[in-house]
Amino acid sequence: MAEVSVNGVGLHVQRLGDGPADVVFAHGLVMDNLSSWYFTVANPVAQLRGVRLYDLRGHGRSARPTQGYDLDTLVDELVGLLDAEGIEQAHLVGNSFGGLLAVACALRYPERVRGLVLVDALLPRKGWGEAMVGTLATTGEERDATIERVFASWLGRHSSRKRNRLAKQAGALVEGTTLLEDLRASTSWPDEAFAALSLPILAIYGAESDVLGDGQLLADAGENVVFDVFDGCSHSVIWEATAQVRDRIVRWFGEI
Repeated sequence: MAEVSVNGVGLHVQRLGDGPADVVFAHGLVMDNLSSWYFTVANPVAQLRGVRLYDLRGHGRSARPTQGYDLDTLVDELVGLLDAEGIEQAHLVGNSFGGLLAVACALRYPERVRGLVLVDALLPRKGWGEAMVGTLATTGEERDATIERVFASWLGRHSSRKRNRLAKQAGALVEGTTLLEDLRASTSWPDEAFAALSLPILAIYGAESDVLGDGQLLADAGENVVFDVFDGCSHSVIWEATAQVRDRIVRWFGEI
């Protein structure tokens, strides 16, 4: 493991695989960190390519500034990480918000992104920030119920001590930073902008996911998108069908 300073923020990075890195994994927001990729997909992919995983600011072992959680800043931080690691072009692999971040990076810096692998990713469409804030801003029993519903499969992989630590970190992020107001004010794109993504895209979604429509929008946008829908899975498809998701992504990297 290592710490890389990007624009003055210390980001925790894991380096896997031999040779030049060209795959970067981005995780979901608040109740997540790089370990969700480390224990599922990243190590098998690292048998094929050089891999980098990192904790987003405010998550895992990365620094937690009190502000700077808007999408533009997070995209610039991702590009800064590419610069620091000497990666000219990367395949970005993102789950949930990490997928949204990857898509936004491809839209803003198309010359830096070679391909996208999206696992039940939200798209940075109009109103996405407000919708996410609506979920994160709940409190008390309502928030606990939402966390249990959305992250049930993820939390089930950890001890009660680890779950309590994740919940404590999530509370500090939501309540101790400008995260909510930054998300609310973040950049969005019109639906037609996603048709401009001409790079190779693998989009994996759960058939019962509440963001399945985002995947369908991508699939309808161009012939460069491989759209795989996993039956019986929700937004937590990475945990509900771990082996299948892992094998599909590894096969993707073996083919391109």
